Amino acid sequence: MFGRKASGSGIPATGGSVFGSTTIAWEDQYKRENVMWKVPRLIRLNDNIVVREDEIAVFFRDGKVLTYFDQPNRYALTDFNAPVTGKLLKFFSGVVQQAEVFYVQKRFFDGKFGSTQPYEFTDPVFGVVSLRVYGDYRYRVANPENFINQFVGTFNAETTEDVDGRLKEQMVLLTYNAIGKMKDKGMKVTDLATSLTNIEQVILSISPDHFQQYGIEINKVPGLTISLPEEVQKAVDTRSQMSVLGVNYIQYQAGQAMVDAANNPSGVAGVGAGLGVGLGAGAGVGYAMAGPMMQGVQQQQQMKSCYKCGSMVPVSSTFCPSCGANLTQPATVTCSKCGEKMPQGTKFCPNCGTAVVQQQAAQQQIKCASCGFVLQSPAKFCPNCGKPM
Repeated sequence: MFGRKASGSGIPATGGSVFGSTTIAWEDQYKRENVMWKVPRLIRLNDNIVVREDEIAVFFRDGKVLTYFDQPNRYALTDFNAPVTGKLLKFFSGVVQQAEVFYVQKRFFDGKFGSTQPYEFTDPVFGVVSLRVYGDYRYRVANPENFINQFVGTFNAETTEDVDGRLKEQMVLLTYNAIGKMKDKGMKVTDLATSLTNIEQVILSISPDHFQQYGIEINKVPGLTISLPEEVQKAVDTRSQMSVLGVNYIQYQAGQAMVDAANNPSGVAGVGAGLGVGLGAGAGVGYAMAGPMMQGVQQQQQMKSCYKCGSMVPVSSTFCPSCGANLTQPATVTCSKCGEKMPQGTKFCPNCGTAVVQQQAAQQQIKCASCGFVLQSPAKFCPNCGKPM
């Protein structure tokens, strides 16, 4: 019999005839848990089949479905209601021609699924990543003939657990198929968490191609979860935090080191506390301190002097913050006679013809008496040490 704990109480006798007829109804106390139930004996001519609003009675013989009743009523299997029973009657010419009856519920059922083998997802950044999927699904029997033919006739299923097991396998394959379709559209490992709703919609859109042959309709896939390997999940979390904080990897690592130090009473935290940085400052203070520190180090290592005033500016600067000179233009010198701007290395002014080699040499000989810094043009204060020239 079908069902987790189905019992024979589903076939109460109502006073049989000389032919031993019986009224058959699904009265099992575990009915709410089971998608179908097999009547524990073969039906015979003159039996009565009771079908309720939420049920379908399916007649099965010789490996295939003969017919089914999907309207609520009491059906007497006699020759008096041949229009009702139709082709079923020809199989009831005595004890030799008998058939099995399966009750199927019309309502929706909830199941769970989870992968046992990983899905190998190829990501352009992380390479091959092993994914595992978990979730819930809601289904119902949409075509009782296909359902019984497949699960009873093909798979020889005997319990509702057999049906659930087959559906779980198909749900995993269906989810992998949906992930593959999303990957073909450009989805990456880092997009999985924000793409779960879209993946669910893809699953529902392609589920008829997978489940119609089983007579099953998938209605919903709530609680879909895609699990990443631990090391990949950490990398994804790190990248997400870097994006939120607006820092690069070096800054992130420096901030993390400062957070670890702040959480260590015997380490650098004591120094931080002395400067007014409490131990409870947490990650926010760590990142706030690490960002400017790392930026300062990088700026010190990547500086250049302004060709006009000699100030030290970052190599990425377009204009000098001291004099406003356009740093994207080649360095120039000014003709002392007419004021014409000329590229360094010009021997004669193109405007008045004055020799400018001596002018450049004179400019290049301007040095700070305190630090020896060579200025490219006269200035009141040294741009390197700040002392008066």
